[in-house]
Amino acid sequence: MENESNQKRCPKCGKENPAATQSCISCGCPLSQIPMMQERLDVKISKLAITSLILALLSCLFLCVSFYGRTGRGDSRAVIVMWLITSLTAIILGIISLIQIGLSAGRLVAVGIAVIGTTLPSVVYLLIMLTAILKPTRSVAFRMVCGTNLSGIGKAMLIYANDYEDELPKAGGKNSVWAAKIPDWKATNRFSAYNIKPDFIGGQGSISSSLYLLVKYAEVEPKYFVCKQDSGTTEFKPADYSTGNRDLIDLWDFGPEPQKHCSYSYHVPYGEYPLTTSCDSGLAVAADRNPWMDSPFKKARDFQAFDPDGSKEAIKAGNSSAHKTEAQNVLFLDIHVSQEKQSFCGLNDDNIYTSWNGEDIRRGTPPRLGSRPADRADSLLVNDPAIPK
Repeated sequence: MENESNQKRCPKCGKENPAATQSCISCGCPLSQIPMMQERLDVKISKLAITSLILALLSCLFLCVSFYGRTGRGDSRAVIVMWLITSLTAIILGIISLIQIGLSAGRLVAVGIAVIGTTLPSVVYLLIMLTAILKPTRSVAFRMVCGTNLSGIGKAMLIYANDYEDELPKAGGKNSVWAAKIPDWKATNRFSAYNIKPDFIGGQGSISSSLYLLVKYAEVEPKYFVCKQDSGTTEFKPADYSTGNRDLIDLWDFGPEPQKHCSYSYHVPYGEYPLTTSCDSGLAVAADRNPWMDSPFKKARDFQAFDPDGSKEAIKAGNSSAHKTEAQNVLFLDIHVSQEKQSFCGLNDDNIYTSWNGEDIRRGTPPRLGSRPADRADSLLVNDPAIPK
């Protein structure tokens, strides 16, 4: 048997022939001028395969920017066009390079690179599309859990009102004012907690401390005040704040920074319009966090972007941030909870997150600390503003 180093490779068909052979025994191609094993020295990586891979990687980048980027509508179309061009070119060049490699009889390599360049754009596209399909399902599931929380809170409000002369939870005294936080959430009595006088005059109450009354007197667990999509908000646990052996019912709010442990907005209970069970049953009393008030983890959104007569995006700009502005769960006084896709869903299309300014009831005026409903039919669901550090 001839030594492998003494053989000649046919440049036409790639077959190896004995060194003394003048023409290929397979195809008849002349071999006399071919140096022995020349073809072994000329093995190269397919440039088309490399180009295909590079274009495939670029197409993946463009696709990710298109789906997850924050580009405008015009920019997004341009990115999609670039993805189509690069992905199709990558696939075509990959297929051509695979054909060339197959016909080169070993002179060209990089089959793996060509295969990746050919399949990568399609695989990434399918993965991103699958993610896009699953995302809304997950979001809807979270909204359903959130709605269940609010439903339980609503039932607890009725239990509380039955024991307190039909008045829904209101922390403080008879004429306490709305404050960002109460004076002492660990106080041993209500007078110190809200800084009110013995006759329940004066003092300060807050939105979160009003809701906390349901923890104290209606046995609602703190976890039900947390929406999983309200970024950063966690369940309140007294042990995290050095409260000793004191139980939940011994405290007066969700800790020193209650905004971090309460996701929901609540109808302002302070002012000349008491929040009682005798109010209109269609009055909105609680919902996801108000989009135009700062939270501990997110700044209030731009109110100017909201337009009840505008595009779909302009209407969504008025929705709570908790569920990606797609919708908000709203608890009404009759204790039913609804997923509303627009914020003007109260009585007479009242905007539940603003106070009515006498003009467009669907728009209103964004709230601030101390804001009050304009009348008995004006829903004004707020959360306490973030406490400055």
